[in-house]
Amino acid sequence: MTISYVSTTEAAFLLNISTGRLRTLLNQDRVRGARKIKRLWKIPLNHRGMPGIKPGRRGPQGTWNTFQREAKTIVHVLRKTIDYNRDNGTSYPAVAVKVGGKKDYCHALKIHGFCQIVYQPHQPNKSQAGGARLWIEVEPGNRVERVYFSDGDYGPPPEVVQQRVKNKKQRSKIKG
Repeated sequence: MTISYVSTTEAAFLLNISTGRLRTLLNQDRVRGARKIKRLWKIPLNHRGMPGIKPGRRGPQGTWNTFQREAKTIVHVLRKTIDYNRDNGTSYPAVAVKVGGKKDYCHALKIHGFCQIVYQPHQPNKSQAGGARLWIEVEPGNRVERVYFSDGDYGPPPEVVQQRVKNKKQRSKIKG
């Protein structure tokens, strides 16, 4: 059996905790088998596809992802971000990954398991900004590994920032 390793961002997503909390656990040597190579952590996955966490000596027992995810993972390719990157010479993440209410942006994905591509030109997905017409759905039990380029621009893509500003202005008009 081969052991697969993940980065801190992917491990934090799998455990459903913040990357800051995971770094604290790594510094306390509570992540089983984790190794630091130069500046990056390599975190092994156990037989369940999860990082192993050693229990603490004090306080309440950890609740690291004790339940299986029930929401599908939805993957969107952000066309406006691709155009923005081309026109401005930037490299913002052009892939949006949404699980339940949590959204993450990345440059590339590795999908481990079953997924399907959905195209609905006449019924856009209104839960996404702009109403996506094409997306990828990944079943809840399958792992989606995110890849970030080291020279990439991080943070939300410009289209997301613009949408947030627009929504904030609309809310302030309603209140004022």
